[in-house]
Amino acid sequence: MKKILLIEDEINVVSFIKKGLTEENFEVSVALDGNSGIQMASDNDFDLIILDIMLPDTNGIEVCKILRNKSIQTPILFLTALNTADNIALGLNSGADDYLAKPFKFIELVARIKALLRRSSSAGNEIKSKENIYTIANLRMDDDAKTVERNGEFISLTATEYRLLFTLIKNKGRVLSRVDLLESAWDINFNLATNVVDVYINYLRKKIDSNYEPKLVHTVIGMGYVLKEA
Repeated sequence: MKKILLIEDEINVVSFIKKGLTEENFEVSVALDGNSGIQMASDNDFDLIILDIMLPDTNGIEVCKILRNKSIQTPILFLTALNTADNIALGLNSGADDYLAKPFKFIELVARIKALLRRSSSAGNEIKSKENIYTIANLRMDDDAKTVERNGEFISLTATEYRLLFTLIKNKGRVLSRVDLLESAWDINFNLATNVVDVYINYLRKKIDSNYEPKLVHTVIGMGYVLKEA
């Protein structure tokens, strides 16, 4: 049985989620504030964390950063009423793996949870070869070491930025739609009413393109994005 930590202060939301996930055969533990959530996540092994942003004491963004700084790599799903593109990007950039805006449909929450658990399980069981190195122009990506270099300079990427670049470089020269990228980089198999892909493409461009030539990340208007030499 998969163990989920729910960090949420709205009692009605807690009751709704805990009841539903228990019926889906998940074991759910609850923390009603950020500090309690940090302590529980640090002291126990959970398969997934559902995290609200607006919490008493320590907000969800800080909770996520603290957990990642403690090297706790448990998948984190933000559950938030702050659903603008900037807030979503801020949450994902703090180290979270996905988000779901309130109000939400329970069936979508379960789908997101299962997608994150699949991704986590696949990453843990994957046996990598010694030659998982991808290059284009002067960009080099070592998927064994999880490192990215451009022109010999190390580039630091967040986990989400890394997955997005990995999807693009594995398909270099191929135009990928936003849905393609959501399915591969976020493991979400349905369209989202958000420009989170565009936001992360911009983050990626600033890190791997803005100070280098040739430019590699290109927009194909009305179709999506492609990684190629200009």
